[in-house]
Amino acid sequence: MPSRRKKKTLIAAALGIGMAVALSGCNEDTGKSARKRTSKTADKDTGAAGSKAPSTGSSKTSAPVSPTGKKPLVAGWQTQTAQKHHFRFDVPAKAKKWKVLDEGTSLSYTDKNGKPIVVMTGTANYREGGCGSSPNPKAFGEAGKGQLATVGTTGGGKTGTLQENARNWAGNWGFAAYGGEEHKPKIKVSQPKPWKQGGIEGYTATAEVTVTNRPGSCVPPKAVVHSIAQKLPDGTMHGWVIYADQGVPKALTAAEIKKIMSTVRSTGS
Repeated sequence: MPSRRKKKTLIAAALGIGMAVALSGCNEDTGKSARKRTSKTADKDTGAAGSKAPSTGSSKTSAPVSPTGKKPLVAGWQTQTAQKHHFRFDVPAKAKKWKVLDEGTSLSYTDKNGKPIVVMTGTANYREGGCGSSPNPKAFGEAGKGQLATVGTTGGGKTGTLQENARNWAGNWGFAAYGGEEHKPKIKVSQPKPWKQGGIEGYTATAEVTVTNRPGSCVPPKAVVHSIAQKLPDGTMHGWVIYADQGVPKALTAAEIKKIMSTVRSTGS
């Protein structure tokens, strides 16, 4: 995969962390063609991608331990399994406007040459098909067509540390889904924190996004992105990401996002 230094064309200033951040991340999906079907991603604008995080401390390896089965942890919820990236998680029921897509369905945002810069599989969408206005014309397939939140998985490479990748994935998706290179959003990426749950020992990070290009009322003024990074015994790193509109009607609350994150676990293989 391309090195972080080769991604300098996508640099944006990140607020609150005292550094410039470059679009980078340990993602073997990036640059590969998307699969046959593509899912929607929320209408967003973005601006800084998570970048080099402090490398202090060793990256822990996520050896799946007693993973929870395929049944949802919350009664009535739906389970999504992303075997490729070794994550399983739950989202609310269909009646709550959540849709679990086929595991192989991918969504992405591309650069000016049409090359994917971020890719997700094993996804689920919240309230898709709502407002169709998107500030980023580089959405691939059905990405960016109205949902208020998207959850999915990514990764697969061996570059960097878990701490770096947790920040990269949070920042990258904030950047791509909420504006991209043409309408860079303002992004504040948190320092990574240890994450130990459901057979996963890794790191999590949060990106707070301020949208800079709002061509219509459907585009949110702000957004939030949370990531979870895990490392498998073979050395590959994989990420779970949720990004969600904020400041619009029916947006996910912090408590709702936390509850979804509480269901994230390893697939055990």
